[in-house]
Amino acid sequence: MRTLNTRKPYRTLLAAIISAMCVVSVQAETLDTRIGKLEFTHAFIDGYPTNATVEKLFDEMDFQRAVQAYIWSIPVVSMAQWRHAHEKELGAENGQIVFVESYKDKLGGLTYNATTPYVLPFIDLAEGPWVLELPEPSGKVRGAAHDMWQIGITQVTEPGKYLFVGPGQEVPNVKGFKTFQSPTNGILLGIRLMPEDRDERMAVLDKVAVYPYAERANPKPRGYITPEGKTWMAAAPQGMAYWELLADTINREPVAERDRFFMAMLKPLGIEKGKPFKPDERQTGLLTEAALIGEAMAKANDFFNPRLEDSHYVDGSNWEFATVSPPDQRREFYEELDGRAAWLYEAVTNDLAMHGQKTGKGQVYMAAYKDEDGDWLDGGTNYVLRLPPDVPAETFWSMTAYEVSTRTLINNKHEIADRSSRMDLAMNSDGSVDIYIGPDKPEGSKAKNWIPTEPGRAWFPYFRLYSPKQSFLDRTWVLPDIEKAN
Repeated sequence: MRTLNTRKPYRTLLAAIISAMCVVSVQAETLDTRIGKLEFTHAFIDGYPTNATVEKLFDEMDFQRAVQAYIWSIPVVSMAQWRHAHEKELGAENGQIVFVESYKDKLGGLTYNATTPYVLPFIDLAEGPWVLELPEPSGKVRGAAHDMWQIGITQVTEPGKYLFVGPGQEVPNVKGFKTFQSPTNGILLGIRLMPEDRDERMAVLDKVAVYPYAERANPKPRGYITPEGKTWMAAAPQGMAYWELLADTINREPVAERDRFFMAMLKPLGIEKGKPFKPDERQTGLLTEAALIGEAMAKANDFFNPRLEDSHYVDGSNWEFATVSPPDQRREFYEELDGRAAWLYEAVTNDLAMHGQKTGKGQVYMAAYKDEDGDWLDGGTNYVLRLPPDVPAETFWSMTAYEVSTRTLINNKHEIADRSSRMDLAMNSDGSVDIYIGPDKPEGSKAKNWIPTEPGRAWFPYFRLYSPKQSFLDRTWVLPDIEKAN
């Protein structure tokens, strides 16, 4: 009698199952992602990326890192371009003051105050310490020294001698100087002359002295120059010029401990300390697009960004505080990456005196990018800002308009960018003041309160209060939104 083999069908079925599993396991998988299709030799979990996918992923990795490096580097590239403009476009020497006073002189500077003159020497400490001398009496100047990352080194408001020493240099043991060591070779001394009388201002300027410490026995101050009608621009360059300036600055300055990861991110893109910047075709393509996307993100991060908590003024207002980064750019558990990028994309320097909304001293900087209706401000539209009576500024207030494209004073044929309490303005019977902003000149006495704009270009204002009063600090006086004019 023949015995039936019941195990054979089982073995056949098992073999078929195993064979099917093997077929499934070697099937390639393609994933649809935000950067396109990514192909793998097997299922994603246990497969290798194909050669084409590896190339795509490295391109995307380097591109993303370049975009973030753009946002990270905004402070130092802005400062480097400002120095470049002084040296190459205006002809300033090391330590020589650039004195800007007129409307035309100030057209190249980021969100300059159109009301007060600036005393601006850049100093390269690479070859040794330098000295700043400020004259008596106290209160005639306001300013601060900043490193190349736009972090304040010290305020320079009191008369006397200030000694600035570069990174890694021996600090002189000398009496009669207020001594400070900079973390970068490049520094800026940003000084405002406060007297309203021009003769008095110029007398103060003539006594401001900047010279190398090595000349202390027989100082030869480097004096000052003015733009004298020359065109200059401190706004960061676009495209590859941005990265060229960053690479040059990295080679001129020490690398801070907090920036070492960014150095690693930049290396595959051809930017490496101690080496020339010679990007290949691939790197150039990635960096060119990253500069565009990086600046687009900088605009989104800057203009009316609800993520920046320090910008909040009052509920429902389209005004915000512009100084949204601590002066040292540090929070308790992180570095203030977005806040410093927002402020320093549109402005320059940051010290405690620029945070009057918190200290009750110094200056307050208010910015607006939208009108009362929530529409972006436009140069082709007429607007009015009604300032309630008794604007709470002990020293003075000013309203200044800037170009969105360069964040510089609004450029118009009338050479008018601001209105302030230091001017002869038309006032309403209740003590309020109407500021008119737009392409059309108001009639009669209202013309004295007019800031001209031009169609085809967006603009934004700063409202500054110098020495804010209590009614501003406790919000019993509130700055109204800008309204479309009827």
